[in-house]
Amino acid sequence: MTDSRTRPLVVVAAFAASLAIGLLVTFWLLGGWSGATGPAAIGGPFALSDASGARVTDASLKGRPSLVFFGFTHCPDVCPTTLFEMSELMRAMGPDADKVNAYFISVDPERDTPAAMKDYLSSFDPRLKGLTGTPDEIAKVVAGYRVYARKVPLKDGDYTMDHTALVYLMDRNGRFVAPFNLKRTPQEAADDLRRYL
Repeated sequence: MTDSRTRPLVVVAAFAASLAIGLLVTFWLLGGWSGATGPAAIGGPFALSDASGARVTDASLKGRPSLVFFGFTHCPDVCPTTLFEMSELMRAMGPDADKVNAYFISVDPERDTPAAMKDYLSSFDPRLKGLTGTPDEIAKVVAGYRVYARKVPLKDGDYTMDHTALVYLMDRNGRFVAPFNLKRTPQEAADDLRRYL
């Protein structure tokens, strides 16, 4: 096969794998393997930079509910789709959208500089904040949120990222509630999110 025919297959395989892993991680997050009655501990201390270079930490989640999504700017499908759905949710929230944190955290610090994140997110709702950091900073937040993220080399020397494709809902105290479902109408999602304001 030529590289031009192989690359789409690799991307499709990575997408399929991320969906399967996402389902498994959801099951795990909800305590499916632990025998515990509540969700597993998700979150914890982190310190990252937003598009302006300002520091954002776990303390920034306090005082309002937060939606947290992990991805990367070179993502061909899942990330832009999810960010579009988050944008539609924010629009449906109306003035209440200003009472919600919405974060897009990079799993690809090698390419996702603050400037790259700012440029990428310019196509979405302006209240979506892109966060990135050093590889160590990203590794810490990825571990804290139990995110699966792995670099997948492509034949042309480039790479893509296989990653968990969940939106994490954190409450006003910065504690994990559950994966947030965007696969419904924006108004239904907005009505659900308002319960946490």
